[in-house]
Amino acid sequence: MINKRKLFSVNYAIVDYESASDTIIDNAKENNSFGVSALAVHGLIESVKDQNLNTLVNKIDMVVPDGQPIRWALNNFFKVGLKDRVYGPTLTKYVLEKANRDKLKVYLYGSTESTLTRFNNFINANYPSVEIVGIHIDRFREATPEEDLEDIKKINDSGAQIVLVGRGCPRQERWVANHLGKVNAAMMAVGAAFDFHAGTVKQAPPWMQKRGLEWLFRLIQEPKRLWKRYLTTNSYFIYLFLLYKLGIRKSEA
Repeated sequence: MINKRKLFSVNYAIVDYESASDTIIDNAKENNSFGVSALAVHGLIESVKDQNLNTLVNKIDMVVPDGQPIRWALNNFFKVGLKDRVYGPTLTKYVLEKANRDKLKVYLYGSTESTLTRFNNFINANYPSVEIVGIHIDRFREATPEEDLEDIKKINDSGAQIVLVGRGCPRQERWVANHLGKVNAAMMAVGAAFDFHAGTVKQAPPWMQKRGLEWLFRLIQEPKRLWKRYLTTNSYFIYLFLLYKLGIRKSEA
């Protein structure tokens, strides 16, 4: 049983890199249909605002606290003693390391052809015992029912034990939730891990990550695309935090 706490409206797993990756690998070995999301502030706020998305996110078996503000809030409200966040790109490396040890089969779903090629090369170079059994380039639209059935068949027929899903938040969370019980693998919504490990997008330096300033680094890189997201989601996160802290809304265990 995964220990969880509800932050605002999302059930977060109280895990670290080791326990989260062990749980993923255990389910992967059994070909269990198991969903994982690394959900930071943006995804949390989207889930708060969209009830349909919220329902889907809470169907996912293990939602890990991706952002430092998520970790701080969970520690503040529930005294759970999380020593670090569980950052999607880093969790991906933990999982790939253990998948390499156990010679597991991995399927890559989402992103562009160039990013997938580079990410595939990254895995082959660093985790040579991992078998990449399929690569799916994102359509950048939702699949038709017929296409979806074909995608599911391809993944299951490949023998994949882990499906890394990089479709961007919240599209990837919707995909994972909607494929529980259909795809016989551990499905991980890890988004930016594809681009970071492919080398197509730069990561914030460690000192910014530790201080919860990764959003600022990304904003400087892509101001036109991200300014509105961070202005609204960061402000709303602070607003909700204060409502709960002041007791205007009640936290749930």
